[in-house]
Amino acid sequence: MAKPTGFLELGRDKQPYRPVKERLLDWKQVMAPWPDPTLQAQASRCMDCGIPFCHNGCPLGNLIPDWNDLVYREQWRAAIDRLHATNNFPEFTGTLCPAPCEGSCVLGINDNPVTIKAVELAIIDKAWENGWIRPQPAEKKTGKKVAIVGSGPAGLAAAQQLARAGHAVTVFERSDRIGGLLRYGIPEFKMEKYRLDRRMEQMQEEGVEFRTNAYIGQNIPVSTLTGNFDTLLLAGGASQARDLPIPGRELKGVHFAMEYLTQAGRDCHGDSIPETECISATGKHVVVIGGGDTGADCLGTVHRQKAASVHQIEIMPRPPEKRSEGNPWPEWPNIYRVASAHEEGGKRLYSASTTRFIGDDKGNLQQLELCRVEIVHNYGRITFNEVPRSHYLLPCQLALLSMGFVGPEKKGMLEDLGVRFTDRNNVWHDGGWKTSVEGVFTAGDMQHGQSLIVWAIAEGRSAARAIDRYLMGASELPAPL
Repeated sequence: MAKPTGFLELGRDKQPYRPVKERLLDWKQVMAPWPDPTLQAQASRCMDCGIPFCHNGCPLGNLIPDWNDLVYREQWRAAIDRLHATNNFPEFTGTLCPAPCEGSCVLGINDNPVTIKAVELAIIDKAWENGWIRPQPAEKKTGKKVAIVGSGPAGLAAAQQLARAGHAVTVFERSDRIGGLLRYGIPEFKMEKYRLDRRMEQMQEEGVEFRTNAYIGQNIPVSTLTGNFDTLLLAGGASQARDLPIPGRELKGVHFAMEYLTQAGRDCHGDSIPETECISATGKHVVVIGGGDTGADCLGTVHRQKAASVHQIEIMPRPPEKRSEGNPWPEWPNIYRVASAHEEGGKRLYSASTTRFIGDDKGNLQQLELCRVEIVHNYGRITFNEVPRSHYLLPCQLALLSMGFVGPEKKGMLEDLGVRFTDRNNVWHDGGWKTSVEGVFTAGDMQHGQSLIVWAIAEGRSAARAIDRYLMGASELPAPL
């Protein structure tokens, strides 16, 4: 453990951020680094809790008390070894994960939890700064070839594990750059892409081959993979966005969140966007429909494009400031949260539902019609009822649909393979990551549904072990699930 009385002496410090006025002028990461002494003091709050529920809260099974103790004692090199023992990419989770480990921290029963996520990010940043992270190529090659479709966190985690086990791994990505949603779905201000690029370089030196513009089932037949590789991992994500089929949906100015975020990401990479295809919030009244993390990513992007106004709509009521009686520890705390994008401006509307998009005679979006809704509980199921005479209008020239995803895209690769689906339209597997097709495995959102980055990495690592065992008869690769 860390300092025995640390949690009694110190309170939780807030993650430092760059000033709002400064960060709105650029796309650089909004988080500011912690000074080492402050961070070590925060790590010292990790108490001797007996049973570290943070292990259970983290799908990766991160050894959190171990590396908190090591940071407190300034043993940073040992800390990164403990962190990498369970997590291939701590810089991704340290910037993007909502930290379910903190929600289950024992200290959270009657106090604020340990700043686990901040300690994790500091460990990996110090490791890169000091040159402690080096390629780990396999000493011996197996002669087996593995194809991985999708270069998001699940696919990348599996690729690195399998390459280190000695297999020849090729990752196929349909976009023009590697990274999946990490590349184009996550704004630069949330995670700068140098964090991704340096991992790609490490993995290439470990023997992973990356192929971009490789759309399996479209410009590359599925048979190319099944005929040339010993096994195949499907890690393409749940990329089919939830639509909003209401009157006016066809108007110009209504877009899916990922269309918008992808284009903004390309712009940060210096790509040229044709004016006829450009989706910009500059000078417009914008409404983000959806109150989750992707909606907040849109919000921060809209701020940097200098919109005239922006509202973020959530159909659920405003969460409480503290845990309700029906949301006890160690459950994930369903409380009111303020992301960095919310600090930068905009207005959040709760218990609101969009009923109609309204345009001008040229087909351009001009307004949104909304109404207030109230929740009705029917035998455990939630429905939303419109409140009578509660309709109102908002000015809107750009509406961004950020209501989640409904599963993987079936047309093309999945239909050609003939894999089985679950009743929730995800790719089915047998509990051991194997699909209904011999030699084909799956991991991440493609089989799980839309979820957290920490789940994707955990599933990628677990699928890698299953594939290694399938190819070799046994496996020494660690697996959290």
